[in-house]
Amino acid sequence: MTVEPITARDYEALTGTPERARVQLTKTEIQETSEMLLYEELSRARIRELQAEIRAQRIGGSARAHRRWRRVASWAARRAERYQEQN
Repeated sequence: MTVEPITARDYEALTGTPERARVQLTKTEIQETSEMLLYEELSRARIRELQAEIRAQRIGGSARAHRRWRRVASWAARRAERYQEQN
């Protein structure tokens, strides 16, 4: 027994195109939907801005930490040299 795969397009061609009911939206529903999409887009924009700020802080913070540790390392090296000279 062999089974042939059938795609949705083939199935619709064999059975006829399905009747899709058209949805009638009222003006209020359209306004509510568009307002909802607007708020969704605004929230996505805020999320993108926050992510960009976090990336900038990480990069800036990393550079700041690098400079701080470089200063500490140079201080420790100078102190070690002075300690070696004294002994």
